[in-house]
Amino acid sequence: MSTPAPAPQTLLVTLSGPDRPGVTSEIFATVEQCGGASVLDVEQVVVRGQLTIAVLLTSPDGCTDLRDRVVATGARLGLSATAVLGQGDNAERRGGRASVVVIGSPLTSSAVLAISSTLADEGANIDRIRRLARDPVTTLELDVSGAALERLRPALALVAARERVDVAVSPGGLARRGRRLVVMDVDSTLIQDEVIELLARRAGREAEVAAVTEAAMRGEIDFADSLHRRVEALAGLPASVFAQVREDVRLTPGAETLVRTLKRLGFTVAVVSGGFIEIVQPLAEHLGIDHAHANRLEVVDGRLTGRVDGPVVDRAEKAAALQRFAAQERLPLSRTVAVGDGANDLDMLSVAGLGVAFNAKPVVQQQADTTVNVPYLDTVLYMLGLSRDDIDEAEAAEQEQRLAVADRPRT
Repeated sequence: MSTPAPAPQTLLVTLSGPDRPGVTSEIFATVEQCGGASVLDVEQVVVRGQLTIAVLLTSPDGCTDLRDRVVATGARLGLSATAVLGQGDNAERRGGRASVVVIGSPLTSSAVLAISSTLADEGANIDRIRRLARDPVTTLELDVSGAALERLRPALALVAARERVDVAVSPGGLARRGRRLVVMDVDSTLIQDEVIELLARRAGREAEVAAVTEAAMRGEIDFADSLHRRVEALAGLPASVFAQVREDVRLTPGAETLVRTLKRLGFTVAVVSGGFIEIVQPLAEHLGIDHAHANRLEVVDGRLTGRVDGPVVDRAEKAAALQRFAAQERLPLSRTVAVGDGANDLDMLSVAGLGVAFNAKPVVQQQADTTVNVPYLDTVLYMLGLSRDDIDEAEAAEQEQRLAVADRPRT
């Protein structure tokens, strides 16, 4: 049995100080002047103009003063520098890789302390941290190893509630990448309104319908029964009311950015609503959403009868629709994301790989995988690991493309 070769001698160089172009090249020029070396690892970050760079090298043969040379180069560049000899590469990362996304407005030091302490208590190590967004919310992504997701999610959910931040825990590694299906509720999620209340306003019964809606969303009364009660209030309205209400609908801030970005990534986007297809379908077509499923209102002789045409899209049907869409797209449920705010979304949030409670009722926040409590729907993109820079660059590229198309001469 052969004896393993001894780990090679290595040199860990760490420098920090004001950032400027050319720092990294200067460091590696110094290494090259000393006969070169094998680069095992490099980590570099800039925070408010301050650079920190760590380089792990094999120590080149015949260059006994590399440490001194690197420290001198750092001093010449105005950087503090250390160079420590050791043996071998970094320790191999443990299993249990996870991504922990933290969103705060503001993100307080006490919240970061509580989250990092909880990770340590659960035996998880923070390997890397990067900022995904700074405005209008501060978002950090923590790359974690040694995590047990079934314990980590409930433990961090308690921290999130106490510290008033949003925390999402997702599997890391390859599970973080690749195509997904994102299914959203419509009323009070994709849009700011409750469509049935907009319709009821036209019938002069908005307050009555709104009270029943609130009770249903809190889970206090059965959704199907509440829907039938509310729809009865719409009897006699002309079918032309659909076009009028479509004009009244207000998208949630960030909704268009969310859908456009997901589509650019090659994701499939769907909406499932306890509202009405007469409003939902045109909205989905306008946004480029792939699938739409909602209730249909019965119309006879050009007027609403006060009845639903067909089975009610309730919480069980919402979950079933998500599963159907996933099967159609040939995606496992682990690759699905559901976003909703009311009790009738709970089954859908439960069966999805990641269930996001968006500005949701307390009963939903308590049961969802994660919460978003800021009024920007595109914040969901951070939960998937995208940064604000990624999103803004994609938006700018699309704007340039639209302008280029508009400037083309017509033939």
